[in-house]
Amino acid sequence: MVAAQLIDFGFFGFVLLGVEHLRLVPGIIASNWLDLYDMPYTHSLLGTGVWAAGFAALIGLIFRSHQAALIAALVVVSHWLVDYLVHRPDLTLAGSPPKLELGLWNTPLIERPLELGMAFGALAFYIARTRPASTRAGWALGVFVVVLALVQAVDWFGPRTTVVDASLPLTALTAYSVLTALAVWLQSTRVKPTA
Repeated sequence: MVAAQLIDFGFFGFVLLGVEHLRLVPGIIASNWLDLYDMPYTHSLLGTGVWAAGFAALIGLIFRSHQAALIAALVVVSHWLVDYLVHRPDLTLAGSPPKLELGLWNTPLIERPLELGMAFGALAFYIARTRPASTRAGWALGVFVVVLALVQAVDWFGPRTTVVDASLPLTALTAYSVLTALAVWLQSTRVKPTA
């Protein structure tokens, strides 16, 4: 969870600091009003590579595992690839044009099932490859699924505003932090099966 959202954690942190920028423009795309017009450090392919390398180094130091570091890096880079599928033209290779995208946010009937399938498919993959290690495992899974679905529903169907102030990145950072904490709790209740 941390690796998958590292780029967005960085982006909203940079928005809060005034390093990267966004606007909310009604109707700019069908799924949301995000005009992510300035994000060269978090959403360029080069920037994503730097974040991936840094996170891989951290994971490698913590877990003393080249395999874990490589997987962490690949998960961070996958964020850019998934964003490429859905974003409007706002992703870059190295921070300057051309701006790239496939634009599935403009086709919610394709994008929303795809997004749900990827999120809950990844969760199902994880659950299938671990086993409960605690009586709290069912609760942790249930709470995680409900909160994840709730956050997604608010994103898709919640009230819209055009105001960009500190509350926007703080709300996003809070939501990502809560989901990350719940993912850590879920992981603490599960173990890999022994061979």
